Amino acid sequence: MPSHDSKASALGIGDSRQLGFLWPGMQRKTDSQSKATYVNHLIGMALGAIDVANGEVYFRSNHGFKSLPSAGSAFTGGGRTLNLRTGGLYTYLFATYDGYGSEVWYVGNLTGRITIPFLAAGHFLTGWTLFGQRSMGVPDGGVTVMLLGVALGVLALARRFLTR
Repeated sequence: MPSHDSKASALGIGDSRQLGFLWPGMQRKTDSQSKATYVNHLIGMALGAIDVANGEVYFRSNHGFKSLPSAGSAFTGGGRTLNLRTGGLYTYLFATYDGYGSEVWYVGNLTGRITIPFLAAGHFLTGWTLFGQRSMGVPDGGVTVMLLGVALGVLALARRFLTR
C-alpha cells in the first residue's frame, strides 16, 4: 500500500521564496485591497531595492522569479498551516507579525499544505492573506458579436438608402 507524505512544505523568513518585507507592516490597515497594493508595489521594485511609499518601508528581496503577475483576488485566514490545493490558485502569501512587519512570499508554484513561521524576530504571527492572480474578466458570451452584426446591418441599410 503506498504511503502518502502529509508533511507540509515550510516557508521561512528570508528564504528563497521571499518576495519582500514591509515595515511597519499591516499594523494600521487590515483590508485586502491595501495588502494587494503593497504586494503589487513590491512586484514593481528592482531586486534588492528599498523604497518608501504608501506609509510603508518596502524591502524587495534579491530573489528573482520567472513571472510575477499582479495580485488580485484574496483569501484571508489565521493559523500556521495553509492548504494551497492545486497549483495556480494562489500566487502570493502576505503574513503579518505583530510589532515586526509583514512578510510576502511567492507561492505560485507550490501545491498542497504549507506552513509559515509562527515567530519572526520574536514577534507573533497575527494573520495571513493569500492572493490569486488578477482576473482578466469574464469571457464574452457572444453579445459583442451580436452587437457588431447589428451595427454592420444598420450600416448596410444606411448605405442602401443614402446611395439612391
